[in-house]
Amino acid sequence: MTAQNSPATFRAGLVQLCCGRDLDRNVADATDLIRGAAAAGANYVQTPEVTTLMELDRQRLFDAIEPEEGNPALIHFQRLAKDLRIWLHIGSMAVKVSADKLANRTYMLTPDGAIAARYDKIHMFDVDLPNGESYKESRNYHPGTSGVVVDLPWGRMGLTICYDLRFPYLHRALAKAGAIFMTGPAAFTKTTGEAHWHALLRARAIETQCYVLAAAQTGLHEIGRATYGHSIIIGPWGETIAEAGTEPGFIVADIDPAEVARVRERVPSLTHDRSFVVVEAGGHPGPGALS
Repeated sequence: MTAQNSPATFRAGLVQLCCGRDLDRNVADATDLIRGAAAAGANYVQTPEVTTLMELDRQRLFDAIEPEEGNPALIHFQRLAKDLRIWLHIGSMAVKVSADKLANRTYMLTPDGAIAARYDKIHMFDVDLPNGESYKESRNYHPGTSGVVVDLPWGRMGLTICYDLRFPYLHRALAKAGAIFMTGPAAFTKTTGEAHWHALLRARAIETQCYVLAAAQTGLHEIGRATYGHSIIIGPWGETIAEAGTEPGFIVADIDPAEVARVRERVPSLTHDRSFVVVEAGGHPGPGALS
């Protein structure tokens, strides 16, 4: 790969982090790796879910998080995007939306440092895993209510976060809205990542015939939680283009948006939807059924 991209293609960079409880240190770590990806030629750089803070204690979480307006971390990343002249996608960061609720919000920042799009995670990770891990995201976070697409110079991108990955109807709706890239910044647990990360991401790419770009948290975090890593870029045919391991760092890959059109011409499944209803076996016969 060369650092010089043609106007029709671009270089994507995914930053992989192991965030802790110190917000300033997390921002500094992310900044170093964002700069590294940009120096490697990335025009678009994505960070993982909860880029600024990995915290489960409710009091410590709310003490550290601020509203969007005047948020120092967000302002820093806006200046960084402008300084590097890149599209900077902060996979998610918590922002305070009320006295008792946060939003798990993604930000797409332009090379001028403006906010091109916001997306609040819709699906809340409220699960009890077999190994004893328990998560109740809805206790602290208010779920989003809108799917979001945003136009980049190379095509339209659909925005999702982590647990959204398990809901294919969201991704298909984004593809129907014109997305040719899907994003999945995540903090997948080690347990669920080992079981489902690759399978889910490849399925979403194949179903939507989109590129899927998913930056991830990795390693054993200060709060005792372990995340899976393996930040990954998958092509619209379901092939892995680039993948990280389990250490903090970044990966880059050159993306050809025209490949989406080629795949969709080969198997035009996005145009083959049909209306249907679900009935119980033994229910009313359909038209033309024998009686």
